Amino acid sequence: MKKNDKKTEKLIVKTLTDACHVLTDSVEGFEWLTHFVDYKAFPESLEVVCIFDTEDSLSKALQEHQDSFIGSVISDKLQSIKVPLKNNAKQISFDSEEACEKEHKGNWARRFLSQ
Repeated sequence: MKKNDKKTEKLIVKTLTDACHVLTDSVEGFEWLTHFVDYKAFPESLEVVCIFDTEDSLSKALQEHQDSFIGSVISDKLQSIKVPLKNNAKQISFDSEEACEKEHKGNWARRFLSQ
């Protein structure tokens, strides 16, 4: 990773941490988020995965259109550091602790590799 990429990564982590705090306080069942990026294709390659506690919490949030709110918080925070998301629907996805436990015995690394 290039020096500039490391600086950008550090800034993205800080910014997404801020977004995570807002979302855990605002969206029932929201637990945490993570991101993946290939700096050779940045920023289009940036993907954010939002994790809920249960499948029911995730379903409820989607039914109540909380995915739009989540997307706007994340994209607004990233825009503030000049990292635009071009397609929220493609670059922000959702999952749950419950599904990972059931399908991958709680092994997130294996779960993310399988997607």
